[in-house]
Amino acid sequence: MHALPGPDSGLLEILNFLREANAFVSGEVLASRIGLSRAGVWKRLNRLKALGYVIDGEPRRGYRLVAAPDKLLPEEILHRLGTRTIRGPIYHFDCAVSTNDTAKLLGTQGAAEGTLVVAESQTGGRGRLGRSWLSPPGQGIYVSVVLRPPLPPGELPQITLSTAVAVVRALSRAAGLTPGIKWPNDVILKGKKIGGILTEMETESDQIRYLVVGLGLNVNNPEFPPELAGIATSLRREAGRPFSRLAILQAWLEEFENLYHDFLARGFPEILEEWKQHSVTLGKYVAVRQGSRQVEGLAREVAGDGALVLETARGEVVKVTSGEITVESPGMPPPGRG
Repeated sequence: MHALPGPDSGLLEILNFLREANAFVSGEVLASRIGLSRAGVWKRLNRLKALGYVIDGEPRRGYRLVAAPDKLLPEEILHRLGTRTIRGPIYHFDCAVSTNDTAKLLGTQGAAEGTLVVAESQTGGRGRLGRSWLSPPGQGIYVSVVLRPPLPPGELPQITLSTAVAVVRALSRAAGLTPGIKWPNDVILKGKKIGGILTEMETESDQIRYLVVGLGLNVNNPEFPPELAGIATSLRREAGRPFSRLAILQAWLEEFENLYHDFLARGFPEILEEWKQHSVTLGKYVAVRQGSRQVEGLAREVAGDGALVLETARGEVVKVTSGEITVESPGMPPPGRG
């Protein structure tokens, strides 16, 4: 496979200059300040227009930024983004098969930690266990981050749980909504799924070579197909108003980076306690399907390694590290079981 083309840093420099000026700027001034030829400036201004930026141009006055498109463009994400590590390069697609698949390709090719892949829509978005993820254009957030943590593969579940905590923090801050977390990777609002997390990795000598953290979040979806309407929702449907996808994405990147560095510095205990505060799984009777095998029991605890601890109807304690989970009822087994 060939390497993907890298982002054009000149676009960001021109865009930020026009933002800060908030007035007409001549092509000569842009070329001088940014270190490009007049032709280079003109080429990048046309590229910005093609991306959806509204830029006025007048003879003898120059260029002025009028409006930005409602897209998760690299130039918009980086503007006032308060991160140190997760700052790109950012690869943006109007339509991708899967941001996780693209991020894994980049990881294999040596992409730096903090590389981002963002898509306005996906044709093959994936959830856990190979399920598809509905990704209509311009309505949700579909993003994947490449990381290179100095960790063994066994700590992947803890990264997944930390990612969910970052989603809760970000939505509380940027949307005024506090969702719940369903073990191991679902984000729940008013009993329905609004988001999912997919973490994948490549290992080498019992060490993570690279890790891809993917997030799919339903933000402004006005409706869902009949087969999903009973189990999925969006921030817009529950709050009755649209939200800024950009503000939510930036908040998640900032909160996730903070938790990621906390995890590397101090481990998982504090993050796990915060995860438990937002759990919609603990204290419920659940069924966990693992292929042809199903384990049922009361969800008592999440262990320090991220595993779910169940107490079966026979009083046996079972640790579950993966599987498809169904929350069936609080506290007791449903009738006819146990």
